[in-house]
Amino acid sequence: MNNYEKAFLVSGRNTLIHKNKKLDLVVVNDDDDPVIVVTRHGVKPFNESVPANRAEAKERYLELVDISSSDVFGEAKTLLFIQAINNKEYKVDYSKKDSDLFIRIHQENYI
Repeated sequence: MNNYEKAFLVSGRNTLIHKNKKLDLVVVNDDDDPVIVVTRHGVKPFNESVPANRAEAKERYLELVDISSSDVFGEAKTLLFIQAINNKEYKVDYSKKDSDLFIRIHQENYI
């Protein structure tokens, strides 16, 4: 039996819910897409090196989330919604990855 509990929930077809403020989520979509990090303060591009495995991520208080893996969504996404612990829902639009519209607040106080 696996005692590993994820720091996020999957909701619907394109929503991640961050649920553990002790771990930041490093979200990987596709090879060509930028990596983002979800912290307790919000969502931003991830400019550090991506952890190679779960053990390395755990040492850095991170959890690696590969969107295209079968245990998350099963395919790469163009549009992703992330509900962060700071009571805001963020819209990540990978089709606008080179603009200011890549990550923006979609809703405040989603609860």
